[in-house]
This record gives sequence, structure tokens and C-alpha cells, in this order.
Amino acid sequence: MSHILFDLSDKVALVSGAANGMGRAMSLGFAEAGANLLLADIDGEGVESTAKEIEQLGRRAIPMVCDVSNGAQIRAMFARLDESYGRIDILANVAGEGGDHRAPLDITEAALIQTLNNLIVGRYVCCQEGAKRMIEAGSGSIINIVSIAGLSALGRGHMAYSIAMGGVAQMTREMSTEWSSRGVRVNAIVCAQIMNKGLQKRIDADDKLYQTYMRGIPIGRIGQAEDIKGLAIFLASNASSWVTGALIPLDGGNTAKNSGGSHPGMPNEPDEQT
Repeated sequence: MSHILFDLSDKVALVSGAANGMGRAMSLGFAEAGANLLLADIDGEGVESTAKEIEQLGRRAIPMVCDVSNGAQIRAMFARLDESYGRIDILANVAGEGGDHRAPLDITEAALIQTLNNLIVGRYVCCQEGAKRMIEAGSGSIINIVSIAGLSALGRGHMAYSIAMGGVAQMTREMSTEWSSRGVRVNAIVCAQIMNKGLQKRIDADDKLYQTYMRGIPIGRIGQAEDIKGLAIFLASNASSWVTGALIPLDGGNTAKNSGGSHPGMPNEPDEQT
């Protein structure tokens, strides 16, 4: 029997990036805990597939194609939410493309602006629209996805992505400070490497990259999308009613480990443990 604090029965959640990966896993987790959903993604077929899985769980799911870098499409998405549910209890900002990995001297202004629009501006508009409705209702939970690249530097051409993720981290703190007294909690899940198609493609193209990741993850494995379910349900539910403004790692121990440290089983682990 699940604990009542984690029960999301009849809550309404909006999840962006719901077609696959962490967005899909979060959506299914919310539904398994009792929520109904509006699912958004630029991948129409993928978001339809997630909706069908949720409906098989006995919950309601409305799929919608939305580009989260486009403010007009975001506002249309919230208008659809109003028509369909008339409320929002949970907003999970997962979507946002940040795949430009050019070196800092090579990245163009246009590419930087596009990344910021995808990962900061779009999420800001989503949070703004969600918070308007949550503040009026007097309650709500907003969950932003942040990368460890927003807290410390990764190199390897992550400049634009890291700038944007750092912005989302600070946006989370600021929004929490502004809105928590009005009933809206704002938190972030800080993710290390969690497997998806893009990450698998990068690993396949560079056989040293996987070992680089493994040297930084004491738990000894790459994350899987399903790893996000428990933490997402916690932050969406009353179990976290006094948690706000937090940046919570989902990283296999990555951010806890010093960059010069070592752990048992690490590739090329040094003999001297000092």
C-alpha cells in the first residue's frame, strides 16, 4: 500500500518533453500515482504513444504538439489545459534542445540565442503561465530539469548548454523565493548522464566518452529515464510540502565526488587511495 503523502489522485500535471526519456518516465510516474495529464512534445507520434500508455493505466492524458521555444505555442498549450481541465497542480519542464557542442570560440550568437530560447526563455514562459494559475488556486508544484552542467563545467563544447542550465538553476531559486509564500513550490532535479538516444549516439561515436562518465559516477552506471520517477513524484506530492528552492541531484553521486577523487570500480582507478 502506497503512503498517502505520495498520492496524486485527481491532480492535473503538465509535462513537456513527454514523448520519450525522462519526460515520458515522469508522465507515467505521475499517472501511476493517480494524476491526469496534458502531455507536450514536438514529437507528435511519441507524445500520442505516451498518452495511450497512460490511458491504459486508467488515467486521462491529452497529447499536444508544442515547441517550448515558442511563446505563442506555450500559451496555446495552457489555453488547451484550461479548456480540458480548468486547473494545474504540477508543472514539469523537461523539454528543451541544447545540442550545439561547438567550442566556445566557434559557437555563433544565433546558436547561443537559440539554446537560451529553448532552455531558459521557453521554461520561463511555462513557469510564468503555470504559476499564474497555481497562485490563483493557492497551491502547485513546479519541477525544472537542470543538468550538472549548470552547476559545474563539463568542457567538451558544453558552453551554450551550461550557460542555459545555470540560468534554469538560478531561475528555480528566484521563482521559489517569489512564489512559495503564495502556495507555489519550485524545485529542480539536477541530472547527470541519463541515457537517451542523443547520449547513446555520442557514446557510440567516441569510445572514450563512456569511461569518462564512469570515472565520475560512483554508483557505477549511467542513469536510466525511469530513475527520475520516484524523485518526481516526491516533488509533485505533499511528501515534499516544505521543500522549495531546492536543486536535488539525481546523479549517481557525481556532484558529491571531487574531480580528483576516485572510487572502487572506476576505470583506470589509481593504486594509491589518497
